[in-house]
Formats: sequence, structure tokens, C-alpha cells
Amino acid sequence: MADSSPRKRSLAKSPRKAGSPPVGHGEVGRRLREARKARGWTLRDLSEQSGIAVSTISKAERGDVALTYDKFGALGRALELDYASIFGAGHVKPNSATAPSFTAAGTQPNYETPNYRYGMIASDLPHKRMVPMRAHIRARRLEDFPDYIRHGGEEFVFVLSGRLRLQFETGERFDLSPGDSLYFDSGVGHVYLSRDDDGVDAIVCCVDAASPRGSGPGDL
Repeated sequence: MADSSPRKRSLAKSPRKAGSPPVGHGEVGRRLREARKARGWTLRDLSEQSGIAVSTISKAERGDVALTYDKFGALGRALELDYASIFGAGHVKPNSATAPSFTAAGTQPNYETPNYRYGMIASDLPHKRMVPMRAHIRARRLEDFPDYIRHGGEEFVFVLSGRLRLQFETGERFDLSPGDSLYFDSGVGHVYLSRDDDGVDAIVCCVDAASPRGSGPGDL
């Protein structure tokens, strides 16, 4: 359907930037530390509120470890900090939860972990009901993970390239090829595994349990 509105026309013609900006572990750690100190909390206070070990929080704040999605979710809920504040490149839009947020191809901030690359889409938009990501999965074996990943809510994955395996703690597993998708309860332990040496690219959307359907925009 054609639409000649200036707003949509300007979005469609937005210039593409070269390269995806990395989000350093040290920068993410600094943002977490500032949010904790702003509340007057010690590391132990945050550990008690989030359920994340003191040692893990301390290492994350120093940028010594890469956090997984479930740990970001727990810390974000405890600190009332959403993904735009954690991963945004310093240009988070205030009070713009319903405004369009355009992400040109290859410009999403990337956060690297040993097993995954999280490409944060619409990283400038706070209080999203969903967290959309362009993910690259490099993990090949279940043994690459200390445990299954669990976080309250629901999750959707659509495979762009490569062959993906979703392994659940229940013993179920699903093998996906390009064009395949899966929607599931992300509170059930799960891991993404690549069945190819070159890894898998996929679009992943997570909806946190704290953002019920039909409610207003909520925090993590």
C-alpha cells in the first residue's frame, strides 16, 4: 500500500552506515555499575534483588565477562533498566515508545559472547514490549554452556541462514533451516546450537513476562 507521508519517506531513504558498532563489555559494565550506585546498592544488594551471584556482577561491571540474555534480564528488572539503556549507543529516545525506530542494515549495536552475537535492533527505543535482535549463533555443542538459558516470557526465532538446533532441557529439540521459525516459552531451559561451522544468523524476538499482552510499554 502506497504512503507518501514525509515521515515514512525519510525513514525509507535513511543512509546506511558502514559496519555494526560493537558494544564493549566494559561500557556495558559501566552502565550497570552506575545504575547500581545510583540506587545506593552494594554488589550484595543487587545480587539479592536479581538472583545473580556477587562474583558474576562484579566481573560484569569490570567488563571481565560477557553476560547472557537471562542475566541481563534479571539485572535489568532489579535495576529498572531496560535494554535501550544497557545497549543504546548514547542516543536513547526519551518518551518515544510508540515512535518508529529505524535500524539500517548492519548498524545495530553488537554485543559479543563466546556462544552468541547479540545485534540489538531498535536500541534507541526504551521500554519496548519486545526485544528484537539479529543473532549470530556460533555454539556447536551443549557442553559449550554451563547451563540451559531460562528467562520468563516468550521467544520467537526466524532463521536467516545456516542450520539451527533449539535444544530444550525437557529433551525436546527442533532443527530449523533458513525460512523456518519457532515460538516457545523461554522460561523452559533452552540453548541455540549451530549445525554448521560457519554459524547461524537469525532474527530473535523476546517478550518478557513483565510485559503482558495488551498492557502499556513496560520495563524489562
